[in-house]
Amino acid sequence: MKVLTAKGGEFQVSDEMRNMLALLEDGRLIVAKTYATNPYVRGFISRLNRLNVAHTIHHADLSVVLGYYSDTLAREKHSDMQMAARALFDLAVQMRASDIHIRVSKKYRAQIFFRVHNDLEFVEEHPFDYGDKLCSTVYQAMADVSDSTFEQMSRQDARISEKSKLPSKLDGIRIATTPQVDGYIMVLRLLYNDTSDDLDLKKLGYAQEQIDSIEYMKKRPTGVIIIGGPTGSGKSTTLQRILSAIIKETEGRKHIITVEDPPEYPIRGAVQTPVSNAHTEEERSREFQKAIKASMRLDPDIIMLSEVRDHPTARLVVQAAMTGHQVWTTVHANSDLAIIDRMRDLGVHQDLLCDPTIISGLICQRLVKSLCPHCKVRLSDRIAEYNPRDVRRMMSVLNIETVYVQGEGCTECRGSGIIGRTVVAETVVTDNKLMEFVKTGDRVGAIRYVRRDLGALSMLGHAIQKINAGLVDPFQAEDVVGALDLASAEDDLIIPPPALGEGE
Repeated sequence: MKVLTAKGGEFQVSDEMRNMLALLEDGRLIVAKTYATNPYVRGFISRLNRLNVAHTIHHADLSVVLGYYSDTLAREKHSDMQMAARALFDLAVQMRASDIHIRVSKKYRAQIFFRVHNDLEFVEEHPFDYGDKLCSTVYQAMADVSDSTFEQMSRQDARISEKSKLPSKLDGIRIATTPQVDGYIMVLRLLYNDTSDDLDLKKLGYAQEQIDSIEYMKKRPTGVIIIGGPTGSGKSTTLQRILSAIIKETEGRKHIITVEDPPEYPIRGAVQTPVSNAHTEEERSREFQKAIKASMRLDPDIIMLSEVRDHPTARLVVQAAMTGHQVWTTVHANSDLAIIDRMRDLGVHQDLLCDPTIISGLICQRLVKSLCPHCKVRLSDRIAEYNPRDVRRMMSVLNIETVYVQGEGCTECRGSGIIGRTVVAETVVTDNKLMEFVKTGDRVGAIRYVRRDLGALSMLGHAIQKINAGLVDPFQAEDVVGALDLASAEDDLIIPPPALGEGE
């Protein structure tokens, strides 16, 4: 409620009189009981009468009067901090950051970092009080789905989706907080809206043979297609593009329902349902179960569940596939076949796991940095700067003549030497023979069948393709896919594939 007698208000009064009364924008004049007959109060009432200002007098304790002014002051402070937060969001978008980290510590002050191309970059430092006010404002004054108050020593989640509070390139910001020693951390995940503009998986980094596999998965009428990968590996973006492509290709004739906590990216043409009223993992699981059961009663062709985290949701996802639906979801897993292990850990029965009509497709992905084409440097020109043993090891699977490493940076890449990140992935269309290997626990046989008989590209093989094409720095790729050497390639049962063209 706006206070008209506050500083800068339409009926601003002196500091002394603000201890006596408060005129609110709804016409209520709140007068402290102890000052009901005070001549200054009477004079102010006469002024309102002369100006024909409609008002009703309410007597209250002094603390009530002062409370209205303190609320106004708090709103003003929030407004200032909202401007600071918005400036921070704008800078993060300009740098194409995926996350903002605000570490608030009484010992180390408030430190702000951006995650850019998967690396944390220090941005600025402030006093503890500034960081505390910034986080409080982001949570209480800018978030639209949150608890009523910001509690520094609690784990809380929220989301900012009101367009007026966001840079134009964002659909939303996902907020997560947790306590730390002598403070807390707030992490803001930036949800960019340009993900829906282009549906081409090749531009994400997928190889054509992998896209062909995904196209085949899309044509299977039933079964669960699972995308695996660690947090921040782009699973949600891939899922959004696949579902958006299905809607476009079928001209909206497929009824797609999503169950998300909350929806991250818009999927035009899908019915996106948020999981609400979930403040704990137990509540979240119950709400997900309710939402999945409800979605199966809404005549869907395709169901998408944002993530499988526990046994009840894993069971329901499989049940949805068994009742004649195509289902898309994600899990945290390190490889295509590890997705099956993860689903087993979540309690899915072995017979169901080994049925290719139920588990019909496996996709696993990670993200590696893409070199700036304008300033990248041939490895052969800088080979003396690297450990000879590492170079010899890598050259057992790489072509030194076509390998590039990160340059010093230029105007095209804002001085970073990196222009973004690209997918390295592996995709498998399941069949009876593969599932027989899985059923008998023959992991080596399963890998050999997938890589050699089916000819499916591994994540390591995909990375080697991109390195040999000069698109990715081999030393940076190792941080994502592991060692680049003959032993690893043999363990993965791959023969280093030919280099891609520069445009792929």
